[in-house]
Amino acid sequence: MVDTPTADSPREPDITHVNPAASGTWFGHPKPLFWLFGTEMWERFGYYGMRALLTIYLTKHFVLGDRASTGLYGGYTALVYLTPLVGGFLADQYLGSKRAVKFGALMMAVGYFTLAFGGQPAKPYQVIDGQRYEVVVDHFRDAPTSDPNEVRSLLYQGQKLKIRGNDDGSLALLAADGSVAHTVPAGHFAEEAERDPLLTMILLIALSVISVGNGFFKPNISTMVGELYAQGDRRRDSGFTIFYMGINTGSFLGQILCPIFADVFGWPFGLGFAGVVMLISWAMVSFHGGQLALVGNPPADAVKDRSKIIYLCALLAVPAFYFLFTNLMSAAPAAPGSGFLGYLASLSLMGKLLFGTFLVSVPAIILWSWFAGSRTEFQMMMAAMVLVTFNVIFWTLFEQAGSSLTLFADRNTDLSVFGLFSLSAPQTQNFNSIAIMLLAPVMSVVWGFLARRNLEPSIPVKFGIALMGVGAGFLFLVWGTTFVGADYKVGLWWLAGLYVIHSLAELCISPVGLSMITKLSIARVVGLMMGVWFLSISVAQYVAGVVAQFASVDTVGGQVTNLKVSLDTYVGVFVTISEVAIALGVVLLALSWPLKRWMHGVT
Repeated sequence: MVDTPTADSPREPDITHVNPAASGTWFGHPKPLFWLFGTEMWERFGYYGMRALLTIYLTKHFVLGDRASTGLYGGYTALVYLTPLVGGFLADQYLGSKRAVKFGALMMAVGYFTLAFGGQPAKPYQVIDGQRYEVVVDHFRDAPTSDPNEVRSLLYQGQKLKIRGNDDGSLALLAADGSVAHTVPAGHFAEEAERDPLLTMILLIALSVISVGNGFFKPNISTMVGELYAQGDRRRDSGFTIFYMGINTGSFLGQILCPIFADVFGWPFGLGFAGVVMLISWAMVSFHGGQLALVGNPPADAVKDRSKIIYLCALLAVPAFYFLFTNLMSAAPAAPGSGFLGYLASLSLMGKLLFGTFLVSVPAIILWSWFAGSRTEFQMMMAAMVLVTFNVIFWTLFEQAGSSLTLFADRNTDLSVFGLFSLSAPQTQNFNSIAIMLLAPVMSVVWGFLARRNLEPSIPVKFGIALMGVGAGFLFLVWGTTFVGADYKVGLWWLAGLYVIHSLAELCISPVGLSMITKLSIARVVGLMMGVWFLSISVAQYVAGVVAQFASVDTVGGQVTNLKVSLDTYVGVFVTISEVAIALGVVLLALSWPLKRWMHGVT
């Protein structure tokens, strides 16, 4: 229940130009929510469908190895969330949210279609004591399916030898009778692959185009949802939760269908399917029968149309992003013992850009709000910035889903479903989407029920619960690894349990966070603040790639050579993740009371 604002009490920032609710409702919400729901659903179909395939695509098709693949994945997802900082600002000042979303949708469609041109798979080989030896993959399918019949063999001194990794890091080369024909000591071998430089360039260009498109699309579709609700409308949180269901409906469909298309027809069809549905997203925001006519328009004080120059600059950003990707792939890890400063110095240019942007933008916005806003607005912005900082931690740990957890599913998970059929590793990410679709309505009802009785937890408390939840999910999976058999593979349902726990945590932070930004931000910078929200996720995505690199294991042709070493590596990283998450969740719970005072009644 919200108190009526008085002259001395804080007011929620007014970011609306009209009240769309006056024209009728859709499930109790403004009718335009349907079109925004659909636009976001199809965009998320494309994004998550492609994302489900990306790490496996990099490790199996391009044979980049764990460290390079997870690093590139982290860099790509970081840029996807960094560019909204610029896209939100441009929409606020010049384009309006609607034109920005349309342009972003077209850019992403082009990017997905470009990504589909992967060509022939890379040819793996091993370098042993400086000499190259070809790797032959038997029963190989250039597809995301985790095929247990795939066998990597090495053509070594005229023999075809199977490969087995030893616990001490050495490599055993096995003869046909299973005997060890040769042992390669640890540090004397390295995985390499012969790749077409043109195909690698196309891959990085595609990722660059998608990153730019996301910058225009992502912050502004959420801002348009915020515009649908009048000042003080308590339906806002539940509206964002419904919107979030659209995200996860698209995620579910994409993570089921894109891997199936890739399995059955090949990588180009799986990745190209993402481009097709992106065109559907563009059509929904472009042809809406006038439902979005009063939402997301250019600012009223925009005296000149600068859209063409903005679109041109966006296209010119593609080669700049391509350079960032190439720099990321060539960055060497920090030398052992170099410390934190050595780590910072070893970061790629993208890493330095991300951390630098975040460290500059957060205090700059706080300083601006001190001079431009009232004392109440300043405190509300301060609360938002504290929560944005903790948001970095949550997504760093949560976003192992597309990297280390997908590789864990591929290598150390029994993917059989009751013995009836098996999932592919990318499809396991769908446990998150399924859980969100089932639990989001429940959580929406729970928040509404508690709110009516003035018992709903504050936003900081929800954030703290989310952090502790993501840690609990990893602990649940680690518990499951204690029951593995001789194959060193955990049951599928332990991994599913992790995703269910993570989904509950996600529902405590992500839709609540989007709504929080629209409620705590000073009205004239709400788009920029939405960009800062996604910037925090961008930093988290990059760090998530770094964390996933700690779980890297040696492979041959994309296949792990020792499942016990692989399992032990993942367990060690997951335990550390859970300890950090739970500890920081407790810290945030302790800070929730002063933060609630700064929020001045915003719930």
